[in-house]
Amino acid sequence: MKQREGDTAPCKRLALFGGIDHLVLVPIPETTSAEAYESYIGGKCLRACRGEAWRDIKACIIESPRIVDIVHLPAVSEPFITWTMSGEAEFQEREGNRPWVTHRIKRGSFFLTTGGGIYDCRWKAVTPEPFETMLVFVELPLIQRALEEVFGVDAKHARLRDLSAFTDADLHWLMERLYKELIRRKASPLLVQSLAQAIAVHLARNYAELTSEPHSGSPSLPGFKLRQITDWMSEHMAEDFSLAQLAAKAGLSKFHFIRLFKNATGETPSRYHTHLRMDAARRLLRETKKSVAEVALDIGYANPSHFAKLFRRQTGLSPSDYRQQR
Repeated sequence: MKQREGDTAPCKRLALFGGIDHLVLVPIPETTSAEAYESYIGGKCLRACRGEAWRDIKACIIESPRIVDIVHLPAVSEPFITWTMSGEAEFQEREGNRPWVTHRIKRGSFFLTTGGGIYDCRWKAVTPEPFETMLVFVELPLIQRALEEVFGVDAKHARLRDLSAFTDADLHWLMERLYKELIRRKASPLLVQSLAQAIAVHLARNYAELTSEPHSGSPSLPGFKLRQITDWMSEHMAEDFSLAQLAAKAGLSKFHFIRLFKNATGETPSRYHTHLRMDAARRLLRETKKSVAEVALDIGYANPSHFAKLFRRQTGLSPSDYRQQR
């Protein structure tokens, strides 16, 4: 794997630094999505993107524990960048049972990750300041457009490389501008989208290469597609659950849709649908004076007794008892 001058030896896969206390409590799938990745991250999330401005790119800032013995993290389909913002650490990474590879990372250090399986890392901070990183996911449609612009008809054979502990002054500049939008009270959609496009083109120009084989199918449900599906489920929460309809919207068979959706969210589509309804029921019970029967109808249950049974199973309380707790 060819590198630019000054890069360290290539070593695949960096995932976001996180606290092991949280991670060991969560079953780790082999693959997940950008939308669900935060579920597997430990440490303290200082800031996460929200809103329409972040349609093409996702970002979050994490303050990590100073010492972590080992973290197991799933892969994602979207390429992502990890940028060290503060602190310095001895960082080690490996795939499977391969030997650990050690890097010294500090402010300005980057990792570029493009796929793979469950990934292990561990680290020890060696300076007193907080150890903070920003993780940036670039959505697949945007990366594909950038590859098509750079490689033309050969784009289907283009791949981003995996690189560890490298520096890049131009990418650093782009990350600083993205960080400023992330911490604003309201990010500018126009500016964030422009930065996302600039980052995608920069990655395609500097860290992509042509291979002999075209792209294969994604091993997990991409974040942009997962968001489309979950947004639709939220909007049609009160309608009868239809696995066939959801699979058709994703362009997949029912079998593959269930597998990829569960990899991405940790839940089956039907359970996710039920949780959407129960979350809405909690809000209605606390924020309105609607009867239990009316709440049940609003979220799609014609039988109040069936709703009450499901609600108790989810919360341990009847709808009436839950409402009285406020």
